Amino acid sequence: MTSTADLYDERAADLDSLSLQLRDFGGRRTFHGPIRTVRCSRDNALVKAMLATPGAGAVLVVDGGGSLASALVGDLIAASAVDNGWAGIIVHGAIRDSEAIGMLPLGVKALGTNPRKSAKDGVGEVDVAVEIDGVVFRPGAHVWCDPDGVLTER
Repeated sequence: MTSTADLYDERAADLDSLSLQLRDFGGRRTFHGPIRTVRCSRDNALVKAMLATPGAGAVLVVDGGGSLASALVGDLIAASAVDNGWAGIIVHGAIRDSEAIGMLPLGVKALGTNPRKSAKDGVGEVDVAVEIDGVVFRPGAHVWCDPDGVLTER
């Protein structure tokens, strides 16, 4: 994959750059793919359900509203993503089991960690446009991630 810096230099007019500083947690720090989305608040049932389906190299963008109050992804959900062919997960919120997730061949970016579990009620929305720090992530658009940041198609 071309670095996000080089890609931005080539296609600045077509791309948005996420200025929010996410941390890298997965075993792959460079990943990209078509976007799928989940919007949820302290409830990861939809995240778990989505990552249990064939990912075909997609990246799941999870808009948890920036809450660090409970984790939206843990090691079991991340392992399911690997088993189902997902390229990565971007979480605007917290994850847990970060050391185990770091051993998986999966890209994972998140705001931070919290060992607290989230609810499992299935409240939220799937495959809707989500806005994180002024950048809109649209289902089907492409996203690129590396240690320098996150780019998505406008």
